[in-house]
Amino acid sequence: MNIKMPDFDVKKFVKDAGSTLSRVVQLTEEKLGTSEKTEMDRHFEHLSERSDCARTWTDKIVRDTEAALIPNPANRVEDFIFEKMEKQKSKRLSNLEYLGLDMIEGGGEFGQDGAYGSALIKVGQAEQKLGSCERDFIGSAGMCFIQPLKKFLEGEMKTITKEKGILESKRLDLDACKNRVRKARSMLGQQTAERDLRVAQSEFDRQAEITKLLLEGISTTQATHLRHLHAFVESQVRYYGQCNKIMNDLQRELVSMRPPTPRLRVNSEDVDLTSGPPYLSPSQHQLSVQLLTQGSNPPSNQHWQQQTITLHTMAEAGEEGMTHHRPKPVPTSFPIADDSVIAELVANSDPNDISVL
Repeated sequence: MNIKMPDFDVKKFVKDAGSTLSRVVQLTEEKLGTSEKTEMDRHFEHLSERSDCARTWTDKIVRDTEAALIPNPANRVEDFIFEKMEKQKSKRLSNLEYLGLDMIEGGGEFGQDGAYGSALIKVGQAEQKLGSCERDFIGSAGMCFIQPLKKFLEGEMKTITKEKGILESKRLDLDACKNRVRKARSMLGQQTAERDLRVAQSEFDRQAEITKLLLEGISTTQATHLRHLHAFVESQVRYYGQCNKIMNDLQRELVSMRPPTPRLRVNSEDVDLTSGPPYLSPSQHQLSVQLLTQGSNPPSNQHWQQQTITLHTMAEAGEEGMTHHRPKPVPTSFPIADDSVIAELVANSDPNDISVL
């Protein structure tokens, strides 16, 4: 049985080994400062620095965007493996969707007829909607922003990096040929070294032109990335708009499920009408004192019941019209007024400032 051996070019192998050894020697001499180095022009150096900056910051932006969209590093690694294997990723529930499922199950256990159970179910359904919107946003952001940037890094930037490496090899060959020309002693050696120098110079110039054209294309790439950035922002605006609508609808549903509390507003102050006789606020108490002290015929004692009640702290601390009275110390008890006194207080107040909420 004949086995065909692969062709092996010994001359090419020896030539490549000699070139590699020559480059290593040249690079070592440059590090030691015993050999000259061919410098690129300032425009080329500027383009090269811009490409390095573009590669570095694009890579950071991609990684940070992925971390913001998928905070769990284990999930990112899993997605990376599926992407490299070119297999479809399994559907993974988000944290909001898990929260929504538990709330719905908990609400069912507490009882759908109860206030807390029904509210849990409503909130759980909203959390599931938020999770679904989040998953759609992650997919949209990946398609319109992350994938184009990754394609740039894995395509154009890899090509530029490869061509810059070839250019560096050609530069080392050129500088090595220059050193051999300077060190040549015989006429034959001088001619051979000059011929190698011309070939090395030609290859270096050609590779420098190729690399320069690739580096100049970075500016057009940034214009493309700008469009992808706009698409990412539009996707983000759409996502947060959907979330805002879901939460506003949920808030309205929860408010509609809560029984209304009747209130009387007197002089920009809310009076709770559900806790028995109306309590007097500090300003109303002062007004009642003024009514008692002014006039020749003050009300008789039968209009006032000389008993005190404890002032309950208002449950809703953030309601409008009451917060500006909280820093002031308030007495713990006030006299109770009957219906005639309340009618007189309302009559003396601003009619445009009386409303029932």
